[in-house]
Order: sequence, then structure tokens, then C-alpha cells
Amino acid sequence: MQFAFKDCVLDLERRELTRGSAAVSVGPQVFDLLVYLVQNRERVVNRDSLLDAVWGGRIVSESTLTSHINAVRKAIGDSGEEQHLVRTIPRKGFRFVGEVTEAQSSGGPAKIGSRSSDELSRPALLLPSKPSIAVLPFQNLSGDPEQVYFADGVVEDIITALSRVRWLFIIARNSSFTYQGGAVDLKQVGRELGVGYVLEGSVRKAADRVRITGQLINASTGAHLWAERFEGTLDDIFELQDRIAASVVGAIAPRVELAEIERAKCKPTASLNAYDCYLRGLAHLHRGSREPVQEALPLFQRSIELDPEFAAAYAMAAWCYVWRKVNGWASHSPQEIAEGVRLARRAVELGRDDAVALTRGGHALAHLTSDLDSGIALLDRAVFLNPNLASAWFLGGFLRTWRGESQSAIEHFERAMRLSPVDPELYRMQAGIAMAHLFAGRFDAASAWAEEAYTNLPSFLMTVSIIAASRALTGRSEEARRAMDQLRELHPALRISNLGDWLPIKRPEDLSVFAEGLRRAGLPER
Repeated sequence: MQFAFKDCVLDLERRELTRGSAAVSVGPQVFDLLVYLVQNRERVVNRDSLLDAVWGGRIVSESTLTSHINAVRKAIGDSGEEQHLVRTIPRKGFRFVGEVTEAQSSGGPAKIGSRSSDELSRPALLLPSKPSIAVLPFQNLSGDPEQVYFADGVVEDIITALSRVRWLFIIARNSSFTYQGGAVDLKQVGRELGVGYVLEGSVRKAADRVRITGQLINASTGAHLWAERFEGTLDDIFELQDRIAASVVGAIAPRVELAEIERAKCKPTASLNAYDCYLRGLAHLHRGSREPVQEALPLFQRSIELDPEFAAAYAMAAWCYVWRKVNGWASHSPQEIAEGVRLARRAVELGRDDAVALTRGGHALAHLTSDLDSGIALLDRAVFLNPNLASAWFLGGFLRTWRGESQSAIEHFERAMRLSPVDPELYRMQAGIAMAHLFAGRFDAASAWAEEAYTNLPSFLMTVSIIAASRALTGRSEEARRAMDQLRELHPALRISNLGDWLPIKRPEDLSVFAEGLRRAGLPER
């Protein structure tokens, strides 16, 4: 179904908004809000009905709703002063008052409500100025469900190899992997991730042999640009991955010398057993909650035992200690910090040219030792080595937040979200933006971003603390106290006096703002 009004066309099936001849990029909730207003244009819709339709009934602040209404108006060429299309009815709600024409989408009959809520949440993105690609999870054809992690590892290394090509924009692994487990429309994937090309394939592993197939698709037309099959023994698995990556690069830009990808080859380890442990650890770590992180750490430690020079395994083990500290889970804090620092230092020593090792290891060092300058230097090198590594951008954003560089930090978080727009770690990026706004004195914005992060992981201690502080600083005392109740449950030992031990906040004025907000929300001094 399409709705046409003024100079705009709202296409529900494609989830696209065009104005004139240009596509308008809007966030998923802004799009859903516009759709709801247009579909219910015969009546005034109140605040509660909007919250039910767009936010699933979740409680959000008045400023969040207002900012989304303003974003709708801006997207369709309206404003709060003119209100030609979206009118505010005082003390009642809102109504879409523009003249609307309905038509079926060119792609066929509309199926309103047929998509999953996850699909409805993804906006169409404009293509970047350089060649762009998403590598989808490869199908596991081994007949053994336990081998899914092996197929995932193959794809992750292909993404890593492609990411080192500086002229190529590649979507981060975590966003690509949200399409795992079912048939997908590759044209839709291209629109949702904002890429021109999609790589898909399969992995078949039997005994000591493996077969990898891959095909490159033009996401806008669905045309097959390249397809090839690679076979070999497990001893050659990394060579097979490198060959696939080189072939994809050649298919996208034949005139670019294949030496670009050849120089990018960086095998994480020669031991498949160690690598298997590493992959299993990653699968647990990305889930973010306490029990999975507890399960991840021994897997990384086992990987290190099997391959004592596996830099990324050291880095991820160190980062487990960071995540434990950030969430107040460390039972023996001084000992855990010392072990985390040891692992992080070993990671950056072994992985001077490994972007993942420098990213997680550098961030762990900075967080655990409060040496923000050295940590930022390590993460900047990681970005240089792999400019498409989303984690390097958002963890670099956190370090800049702690150093008091709010605007630079926000730019880093935004870059990470563009590289990986549907990332399972998105709540970390949202929490980082929230903290940066808090330190900059933008308390409403801090609260709004923290509420978004809370939706994705309610147990993230930092998110709950920002919600409590920002609500208190904007005079919403009762809401702040409710958040503080949850904060005290998550970290009973947290006090105003030990905030500086919890997070490495450099500037006294930033720590003072945070402390004052938590103090007003009810956090004890000692």
C-alpha cells in the first residue's frame, strides 16, 4: 500500500518515504509513527494510542514523543509552526490533516502486518559513496547443528578480510548475522542495511574436508555477479577464506589490484581447536548478560592455552573482565583488574596489526588502568587498520566520553551505528551516546538515548544509572527513584563515593554532574 500526500509518497511494503524525487531516510519509530498517523487520519490519536502502536506500550518520556513528532514533520516538509500536515490538538493528541491518496504498491498487493516486528524496525538507508557489501551468514550444510559456530567463523573472517580494504564499505558482522536462520529477500536486505551488494553462501564440513560456496548478488536488481566453489582440507581453511575475499573484491572492482586484499591477510591462529574455543566464546560474550559472560571467559582462556600467541583471544578474555567490572559483577575486584590488565597488555603486544586485539585489548587497558590517552591511541590504530570495524568506533567513543570529548564521542558512536545498523551491541552504542549527552548537559537527550538502550538490555547497569541521573536532573523525581530502585538491585555496593572507581571519568565536572544526578535520585553517599 502507498499513501500519497503533498509531494510525498509513503510506501508501506517497501518501508520507504520519498519526497519529490528523493528518498528520505528516517528512523524506524519515526516511520511507524508517520504510518500510524496517516492510517488514522480520520480521528485525533492520543498519546497512549501512539505509545501502544509505536513503542509497544513502553513508557517513554514526553520529550521523546515530542522529538519523534518533530522528526515526522521535518521528514514530510511540515513544521510545528505551520502544522499543514500534522496538527497538534491541545490536551487531546495529534491528527494528520493532509489530503491523502491511496494506491497499491507496484510490487503487488500490500500485506499490512505480515512482517515481523524486527523487520518493521529497520529503516531504508541511503547507499554510501563507495562500493558497499553485506556478508550474510553462510548456511551450515554439515548436518550437525553444533557446527553452526564453524560456519559463522568462516563468514566472520571473510568480513574481516574485506574490511581491511579501505575503499570498501562493509556492514559489520553483528548486523549481517541478524538475518540468520531463514530465507531472506536480498533486495530487502540491501535496502535495510544500505548496501549495493550482498554475499551469501554455504559451508559443508565433513571429517577433515570442507567445501565453501559463495555468490555475490547485486542487491538492487537481484542479479548474480559472481559465484564460485572452494574445496580443501581443514588445514587450508584460512587460505580458502582469503581466496573468497579476494574473488569478491575482484568482482566488485576489477581494476583494483588484488594485492590490496593479499596484504590484508591476517590469520588469527593456526590452531582450529583454539579458534573453535574463541568462536564459542564470542557467541556467549555478545549476549551481554551475566551467565553467558561467565561461560565465555573460560572458553577464551582455553583458546589461549591451545595457542599462546592468539592475540584476539587474550583481548576478548580481558574484555570479559571489563564487562564484569562495568556491571558490578566482579567478586574480587583488585585481583580481577590485575588479571584483566595482564591479558590486555599481552593482547596488544601480540596483536600490533590485529584490529580486533587492539580494539578490545586497548579499551580494556584504558578502562582498567584509567590511561585513556594510551587506550585512544591503540583504538585509533585499530580504526586505521580496519576502518569498518564498528566495535573500534564505539569503544573509541566510550574512551572519548570518559575523557570529556562529548561531541567527538557522539560522532564515533554514530559512525559505529552506521557501519552496523542492526547490531546486537547497539545498546552499548546507545548507552554511550546517552552518557556523552549527560556530560554535555543535554539531560533530556541523555534520558531518551538511555531509554532506547534499556529496551535492548534492561540489566545494563550503566544504562539504568543514566536513566536515574538524567531523570533526576530534569525534575522527574518519582521516575528517577524507580530507576534508582533497579540500580540498587543491580549493584547494591554502588555509592557516590566510589563512582570514580566504577567508571574512569576523567574530568571532575563530568563526575560531578553524574554524581549530582544520582544523589538526587537517591544513591547514598557512602
